[in-house]
Amino acid sequence: PIHKVTIIPRGMALGLTQQLPTDDKHNYSRDYLDDQIAILLGGRIAEELTQDDITTGAGNDLDRATDLGRKMVCEWGMSKLGPLTFGKKEEQIFLGRDFSQQSDYSAETANRIDQEINGIVTRNYDRARETLENHRRELDHIAEELLIREVLDADQVMRIARGEQLVEPVLPNDSSQTPPDGHADHHEDEGNQIE
Repeated sequence: PIHKVTIIPRGMALGLTQQLPTDDKHNYSRDYLDDQIAILLGGRIAEELTQDDITTGAGNDLDRATDLGRKMVCEWGMSKLGPLTFGKKEEQIFLGRDFSQQSDYSAETANRIDQEINGIVTRNYDRARETLENHRRELDHIAEELLIREVLDADQVMRIARGEQLVEPVLPNDSSQTPPDGHADHHEDEGNQIE
C-alpha cells in the first residue's frame, strides 16, 4: 500500500512514491513481483503520457525493474526456462568481499534469458500503461494536487482515485512535510526493496 507521494526532492530522487509493507515478507509470489515491476514502471509511463519528452528521472526505477526481472528468471525459476537457476555467485578471495557472477550457461541460453527478462518487463510495462491510460483523469488530478500540496498521504491519494475532491486547507508549514524543529528530513526510505 502507498504511504505517501511527494514531489519534494530527497537526495538523488526528485520525488517518490513510498510504499510500506503490511507485514514482513520473506517469500514473494510471481504475481506480487509482476505488480512490483509494473509499479516501478509507472513513473516513466506517466511521463510518457503527459510530456512531449522523457527524462532520466526514472533511471533508478528502470534499473530496479530490470533487476527484479533478472532475479525472476535467473534466481527464482519464474520464467518459461523452467525451474532452473543461471549464473552462480562466487566470492573471489583476490577481490576481497566482492562477488562475481560466473557464467554457467551457453550464449544461446544467455540470449533466451535476455528474451525472458525483456518479456517480463515489457508485459508489466503494458499492464501499467493500460492502467494509467484508463485512469488518466485521476493521474492528472493527483499531479495537480501535488503541485499545490507537494505531499499526499495514502488517504488523500485514495480519495482522488475515487474521484473525490480534497477540501482540507493547504498549510504553508504542514507538519507532515517539515518536522517541528524546522529542518527538513533528508533521509527518506524509498519503500520496501526486494533483495
